Amino acid sequence: MRVLVVKLSSCGDVLHTLPALSDALAARPDIACDWVVEEAFAEIPAWHPAVHRVIPVALRRWRRQPLRALRGPQWRRARRALAARAYDAVIDAQGLLKSALIARLAHGPRYGMDRRSAREGVAALAYQQRMPVPRELHAIDRLRLLFARALGYAAPQGAPDYGLDGRLPAWRPPPGTPPPGASLLFLHGSAQPRKLWPEAHWAELARLACDAGYRVWLPFGDSAEQRRAARLATRPGVEVLPATDLRGLAARMRAAAGAVAVDTGPGHLAAALGLPCVSLYGPTRPQLCGTRGSHQAQLCAAPGAALSALSPRQVWSALQAQLAGAG
Repeated sequence: MRVLVVKLSSCGDVLHTLPALSDALAARPDIACDWVVEEAFAEIPAWHPAVHRVIPVALRRWRRQPLRALRGPQWRRARRALAARAYDAVIDAQGLLKSALIARLAHGPRYGMDRRSAREGVAALAYQQRMPVPRELHAIDRLRLLFARALGYAAPQGAPDYGLDGRLPAWRPPPGTPPPGASLLFLHGSAQPRKLWPEAHWAELARLACDAGYRVWLPFGDSAEQRRAARLATRPGVEVLPATDLRGLAARMRAAAGAVAVDTGPGHLAAALGLPCVSLYGPTRPQLCGTRGSHQAQLCAAPGAALSALSPRQVWSALQAQLAGAG
């Protein structure tokens, strides 16, 4: 059975789709999926055993110069890839107008959420089969239900399986370098300022971690995050990691003891890999789109309160509980 999945972005949303693929692979062992995804997240689908081909697009970049993009080679390659084969099912897992239009370019019956369930109701007009999916469910559960209804099996009720076990190797120090000891990842970056935890809080949390014998690893995704990481790395035991891609970050996660994250894609990657993690939520609520996985905790600021209301000691206590639970 050949299926096309359309899930374009973002990092967390793409990761949230993996458990639905694991369900589908268990129910239909013959399934082979192609996946249309934004180029920035094209690494992720390839990690899953059900995915045989990734079709990258760059809608975020193309919309700045749409006419030039439509005449460009990358869009032509994507169009050819979508038209190259017939699918038994085309599933729009995004529920947006742009993803629905991508789905229409493929050959095969189109499935998606109905008008009341999709993020943009108008997207449902592009589907031949429209599925009701309750909005009050977590995003992972909504996608698992969508895939089950589209492909004709009963939606599993167990914990989500991201399908990543053993597929991403752990980072190892260079030959001749002593092991770094137990390390914690601080996932401090977000594109949305309202989701940032105060820098002084991160500094105090780093002190608590180092005093407990841990090293602290600070990844970064852009120059602003790199500067913040450099300011936090002034004490011994705190290290700014080299620039890396998502696979490199996943390797560090496989080697770490735990993590603390703001509401950001890498936090969902930690959950997908089963890394003990405390995620911090202020303006968003985790009930619908928070991290899901083993050894995960979500700390939420009180309604109307800033994220700064979550204290470093409160976060450290929550992380200690997750580390102890992981053994």
